Amino acid sequence: MRELVYYVAVSLDGYIAAPDDTFADFPMQGDHIDMILREYTDTIPTLGLDALGLTPDLTRFDTVLMGWNTYTAGGVHPHGGPYGHLKQHVFSRNHSVVEPAVILSDEDPVALVRTLKQESGSGIWLAGGGILASALVDEIDRLILKVNPVLLGSGKRLFAEREYSPVRMDLVASTPYESGVVINEYTVVR
Repeated sequence: MRELVYYVAVSLDGYIAAPDDTFADFPMQGDHIDMILREYTDTIPTLGLDALGLTPDLTRFDTVLMGWNTYTAGGVHPHGGPYGHLKQHVFSRNHSVVEPAVILSDEDPVALVRTLKQESGSGIWLAGGGILASALVDEIDRLILKVNPVLLGSGKRLFAEREYSPVRMDLVASTPYESGVVINEYTVVR
């Protein structure tokens, strides 16, 4: 069965973006970027892949799930969505226009994830945002946090507020980088 992996950059105080949906305060240079280019090529936007001359092998992820704000964060997407090399699902109840290569859905994200998990392929990447992550919290199998050495103070939370329901996770890896970024990987205890 395929895994749903919430792989996302986060501030020390738990924000995945500033209040205006930007993430420019996160370090965009440093040794952690080399690791991302090497090990998480599938998660680099198509424009970035083209600029760097990289080809994703789609062994880590072949599908990405995004809320509307995550989808629109990069602006115009001339290659059929931000991740034209992946199967892209965007969730929104208020919007109706996306690039042809993007699947726009207002259906229950849990039902879609359960269907996707039964299909063949590599991992399913939950790219954000916090509202979608909260809706899918019981479906997340792995959490990979790129913890950035910055306090934002406010913005878009890693998980939107939800009913009290603790989810236990085991830390399976933690890798610090000279840039100050720490990659923490957790698996969900079921």
